[in-house]
Amino acid sequence: MAGLGGMVLISVVSMGGIGAALAGFLAFADKKLKVDEDPMVEAIAGVLPNTNCGGCGYPGCRMLAEALLKGEAPPNACVAGGSDTAKKLAEVLGMDHKAHKRNIAVVLCKGGNAEAERRASYRGEVSCTAANLTGGDKSCTYGCLGYGECVEACKFDAMAMNDNGLPVVFHDKCVGCGACARACPRDIIEMHPEDHTLFVYCKSRDKGAHAKKVCKVSCIACGLCVKDCSVTGGIALKDNLAVVDYALAPQNDESIKRCPTKCILSGIEAKVTKAAFLASQPKRTG
Repeated sequence: MAGLGGMVLISVVSMGGIGAALAGFLAFADKKLKVDEDPMVEAIAGVLPNTNCGGCGYPGCRMLAEALLKGEAPPNACVAGGSDTAKKLAEVLGMDHKAHKRNIAVVLCKGGNAEAERRASYRGEVSCTAANLTGGDKSCTYGCLGYGECVEACKFDAMAMNDNGLPVVFHDKCVGCGACARACPRDIIEMHPEDHTLFVYCKSRDKGAHAKKVCKVSCIACGLCVKDCSVTGGIALKDNLAVVDYALAPQNDESIKRCPTKCILSGIEAKVTKAAFLASQPKRTG
């Protein structure tokens, strides 16, 4: 027993010695390999909103701060912070501030529960990504699936699902980070400068007869908007869908007045504020 106890003691002492040696080595390595943080990175990070939304194209605000210091990103790269943050960043970096256009998320589908035909009853995982794998329950395979994955992705309380099963963007709250657009598996959400006001609220590539059959507000490729646009090429038909060329098309309602399904509209995005949305929804009782 004494021999066994001695062996145990030797083992404990040996392990303790090895542990102490490793701890000493790690402490030495940490001291030698430590990279001192540039105080400028701290100053820049302090100006950023630190929401880590990814709208700038970097995984987080810290990485953007480092890119700004290296000159790899412009002062207006932070879409969540907007012009005020861009101005402060320019001051910290000693650069001239240039105002930039604000981007807004636009949901290009009006085919909600009341407008879109149902082809089946979906009983799978309640998410747009999962539903998209089987086509969802709507007959239109291009439109909004209606499970709100984009709303969940928004970190700025700038979106909500309406009582018709469609996501709504609050024009006064959207910071243009693009998280909702990235979350949509059908790419029906696009980011646009706020001076874009004319939109085709449909993504269907189906031929007119079928498109109208599955959704009351689909584009049926009638071409009236193309004819009525005052600038040649401002609106064109591509794959059975009207497409706006924002470099050419006037941003007004001159080309939409004869649209039979009212899928192309002008000037409605700016009217959708959070207060207006809440006032428009049915009041729940009980």
